[in-house]
Amino acid sequence: MTELEVVGLKEKCKEIRKIIFEMIGTLGVGHIGGSLSIVEALVVLYYKEMKVDPKNPQWEERDRFVLSKGHAGPALYAVLADKGFFPYEWIYTLNKPETNLPSHCDRLKTPGIDMTAGSLGQGFPAAVGMAMAAKLDSMQSRVYAIVGDGESQEGSVWEALMLAGNKKLDNLTAFIDYNKMQIDDYVENINSLEPLADKYRAFNWNVLTVDGHDVRAIYEAVQSAKQSKGKPSMIILDTVKGKGFKLGEGKVSSHNMNITEEQWKQAVEELYK
Repeated sequence: MTELEVVGLKEKCKEIRKIIFEMIGTLGVGHIGGSLSIVEALVVLYYKEMKVDPKNPQWEERDRFVLSKGHAGPALYAVLADKGFFPYEWIYTLNKPETNLPSHCDRLKTPGIDMTAGSLGQGFPAAVGMAMAAKLDSMQSRVYAIVGDGESQEGSVWEALMLAGNKKLDNLTAFIDYNKMQIDDYVENINSLEPLADKYRAFNWNVLTVDGHDVRAIYEAVQSAKQSKGKPSMIILDTVKGKGFKLGEGKVSSHNMNITEEQWKQAVEELYK
């Protein structure tokens, strides 16, 4: 990836954060912490890597993406709106009556959503199933998924990890948003995941660890994952919850927080300083 492409992706990350601020700020409350921590991963996937077609969201040959930590839907909605999967004006309806953009992702409501998620541990097993189906159908499509660290305390996540490793699903690349915080406290204080990388390897996964806010590092990790044969890949994203929002960055309270119009507009200004 050229330096010019890196600069372009960094600027796109600012644009996506701006949309997230506007979307959640217009509503006045939302899951801003976990949305902001996955921006770089989403931007690399949707603007540099994945095969998708906004004009044909159900294109059979597309790559699939599952946001298993479905409460971070605003980040994915921002990307989908920016790419033209649905009218941009929808962002102002986030989590409002009769919206097509509910608080948690719903594939029956939003074009571009491949799997409904929100109940923790629900999306990731579906991603594993998609990868198995693609193998059975001899499809060249890849499956990508983002799972939360708090979510990874769910047993269904580990059952799916074990199955994917045993089935050698090398068409599956997953990410864990390792911001080390969940709704109530630090992950460490509730149920530690460590030694995380060793656990994934024990389940027969190819494991890479990167700065989750470095677009070049994420892109290179994705390329490396595609070269892995006989194993699915897990990219551990070392991230900061609420990244780019001064009032919520690195705070457990940013999981779901109130945001005033003044605060979100100030946050946008700070993005471009």
